[in-house]
Amino acid sequence: MAHEITEVRAMEILDSRGRPTLEVTVGLRDGSIDVAGVPSGASTGRREAVERRDGDPARYDGQGVQGAVEAVNGEIADLLRGRTWTGLPNVDTALIDLDGTANKSRLGANAIVGVSMACARALAAASGRELWRWLTPAGVQPRLPVPSFNVINGGVHAPNPLDFQEFMITPIGAPSMAEAVRAGAQVYAALRRLLHSLHEVTGLGDEGGFAPQIREPEDALRFLVTAIENGGYRAGADGVMIALDPAASEFHHDGRYRVAGAHLSSSELIDRYTEMLAFFPIWSIEDGLAEDDWDGWAYLTARLGDQVQLVGDDIFVTNTAIIADAIDQRIGNAALIKVNQIGTVTEALHAIDTCRQAGYAQMVSHRSGETTDTFIADLAVGSGCGQLKTGAPARGERIAKYNRLLRIAAEHPELAYGPCSVEA
Repeated sequence: MAHEITEVRAMEILDSRGRPTLEVTVGLRDGSIDVAGVPSGASTGRREAVERRDGDPARYDGQGVQGAVEAVNGEIADLLRGRTWTGLPNVDTALIDLDGTANKSRLGANAIVGVSMACARALAAASGRELWRWLTPAGVQPRLPVPSFNVINGGVHAPNPLDFQEFMITPIGAPSMAEAVRAGAQVYAALRRLLHSLHEVTGLGDEGGFAPQIREPEDALRFLVTAIENGGYRAGADGVMIALDPAASEFHHDGRYRVAGAHLSSSELIDRYTEMLAFFPIWSIEDGLAEDDWDGWAYLTARLGDQVQLVGDDIFVTNTAIIADAIDQRIGNAALIKVNQIGTVTEALHAIDTCRQAGYAQMVSHRSGETTDTFIADLAVGSGCGQLKTGAPARGERIAKYNRLLRIAAEHPELAYGPCSVEA
């Protein structure tokens, strides 16, 4: 069904780190009107779609987005307003063509993705369907995702000496969405008590996880196992497991990986992961090697791909072409999906479909700079991917996504919960 867009406008707001981002509003002729808040990452892949920032050092340290706002209110609004559109793919294709660059740098990926998300919401409202159901592709079964809670932060997300960026707990054994969220909250509270008893810092990183003053990743893993058990759960496949996002590109320099003072080759870092898998209940490793270390990734996948989920983020950047190349080369076995990383909702859905067709798992993800927008919760459910990471069970911009999942689960008890089984 075709709809006329009558309103497109943006304004500058703040994200969860106090940095500027965009809020975009889109209205349709039938009166449907919706808003989207645009996320922003700190740990970014070199090939991901480019945000447009003003660069004025006298204003928000150069991080303002007035230029992106002007792009929405000017060129993009002129393109979309007063015209009839048959669906979101048509809108997103028009936005990509209008920008005219390979990485959306002219108008700004932050401008484009905000319009794409707001259009999706408005079109869903006009159809009379909830966003998650409207986003569900033909032939796909929607599903409540297992959440991965980032409870210890390091790397660029926290002011501590921990090189690995994220340590997550994943309630694989939870029987429902409600019980999964409860597990996350209880283990998080147990971790706080544990850190306090050890006189460790309980301040929070960008994504709501604690930022203890530790260096060794194994120390963080030991904390997590203890917190899982203190929280009343089993550490393992029938309870709560651990997921890692080392974000290895951030500590890869001159061909070596610098971890807690050690300078490791790709194979030596893989040896370290192998030892971690032997001693800790780890089920997923994201960005275990740097985005340009494709040979290392191939070895990592050959060695550990049948034991653990290996998720590509910086290396894949939600880009269908790159994911397809990785599949051909047997790089990783799962992809992180970030809508703002590729720039439109349609492209993100294409990336998910590429993974699904190849038997690669998918994990929808937030960014370190978030708003209270809950779009990704609906995307995770509607895409049927079975996995979502959106930070600790703390801070309003993270809790908003978990509460949205709880609401969907309560209103739709027929939805299955948990990660999907994928077969290559």
